Amino acid sequence: MQFKLIVAFVDDSVTEDVMKGARMAGATGATVINHARGEGLKRQRTFFGMQLETQRDVLLFVVEEHLSRKVLERISKIAGLDEDAGKGIAIQLNVEDAVGVAHQVERLKGKVEEEL
Repeated sequence: MQFKLIVAFVDDSVTEDVMKGARMAGATGATVINHARGEGLKRQRTFFGMQLETQRDVLLFVVEEHLSRKVLERISKIAGLDEDAGKGIAIQLNVEDAVGVAHQVERLKGKVEEEL
């Protein structure tokens, strides 16, 4: 089985919804890194030198490759990534090798066969 790594940068207010949606689309779990900061096309507003920015979470999903596009699209829809600038981004990367996923392979076999 081949895997993709989906990395999503989303507002912390939608993290739980994104996690639920990703599971419904085929993700078997995720790692969440809280309180990330970043800068897009426009700089964030400041108030007396302090930046006024929304908190971001970084979500990391290791997803079977046949399910990855569906998971990526679900994340985008729930988080509204293509609706407005500054909502966040999500990318997928090839995973060359992975360990610690043997328990997921058994669970994924049936789901992947349904997709194919």
